[in-house]
Amino acid sequence: MRSVKGRIHSFETGGMVDGPGIRFVVFTQGCPLRCLYCHNPDTWKMKGGEEYSPEQIIEKALRYKNYMGPSGGITITGGEPLAQPAFTGELLLQAKAAGLHTALDTSGFAPPAARAAVLPYADLVLLDIKSIDPEGFKTVAGVTMDYTLDTLNELKQMNTPVWVRHVIVPGLTDKTDEARRMAGFLKTYPNVEKVELLPFHKMGEFKWEELGEDYTLADTPTPSAELMTEIRTIFKEAGLPVD
Repeated sequence: MRSVKGRIHSFETGGMVDGPGIRFVVFTQGCPLRCLYCHNPDTWKMKGGEEYSPEQIIEKALRYKNYMGPSGGITITGGEPLAQPAFTGELLLQAKAAGLHTALDTSGFAPPAARAAVLPYADLVLLDIKSIDPEGFKTVAGVTMDYTLDTLNELKQMNTPVWVRHVIVPGLTDKTDEARRMAGFLKTYPNVEKVELLPFHKMGEFKWEELGEDYTLADTPTPSAELMTEIRTIFKEAGLPVD
């Protein structure tokens, strides 16, 4: 049987921010979202990157297994890994068979069949929630929040550990009342192990320029240390572990 192949943007070895321990990180190609602060817009197009089979990637990852330690493993990110469900599901399945801890970094934006093909094989899901407000979510990501919430609910049913990621963007996602709403909402999910509050940055702005895309956040500042502390405190007071 011919192995399914996927389109890959790039790889990173020694990753330390995309899951526990030291990670072999796979950046998939293709994403249906158009997040205003995206730092990898070169991953948007589905036909970019290079083709790899799951077997080829596992072979690469296993070269670094001795360096990963007991908690490390492989993280599939993007782009949006759920945009290539058959490939991503098979890659995670083979990684588990090879004894690697598997993490999926996703927006959760995918229809039910795509989620069903992938989520059962993730030991951990890093779920990027753009906003707790439906309109704010669509403004930031260009899509609705329904699929993301469906993903979160399915992960709760499966009792899959989740690390929620949320980017704080001045003028978009920095309102303290919305932070309280999100904290109260996430508190009802016992499988949410922690919340990573990430300050907005413009490290990918040059890629937008190279691609001829309009970067509308060029004049948006990074959030102040005081604001980040205030928002972190809101989540901590709700009883959520925060990074």
